[in-house]
Amino acid sequence: MIGDDEGADRVASLQAEVLQLRRAVESHAIVDQAIGVVITVAGLRPDQGWQVLKHISQHTNLKLREVARCLVGWPSGSPLPDVIRRALPHAVDHARRVGADGAVAVAAVACGSP
Repeated sequence: MIGDDEGADRVASLQAEVLQLRRAVESHAIVDQAIGVVITVAGLRPDQGWQVLKHISQHTNLKLREVARCLVGWPSGSPLPDVIRRALPHAVDHARRVGADGAVAVAAVACGSP
């Protein structure tokens, strides 16, 4: 039989796990909404919208969920922080050049006679 201390530890562990899962679900929803904002504003595909969020997060040293939270509020009038506002055009341009597999698209060049 589980002792009182072990049972209390197990309950505390499960409560912490539930809290973590709730935060993850909430964060996922905000990220999905931010992808929707980016693809609507920039005319991108969903995979490119995800690339934009990742690019901004990686190049601004901001957590992805913080970038997403700011972008979700932007259409309703919340100002974008300067660091995100400056990074957004570069991230969109990067996403347009990068394929779904992460490879940078290179234009084919025909050499030789026509």
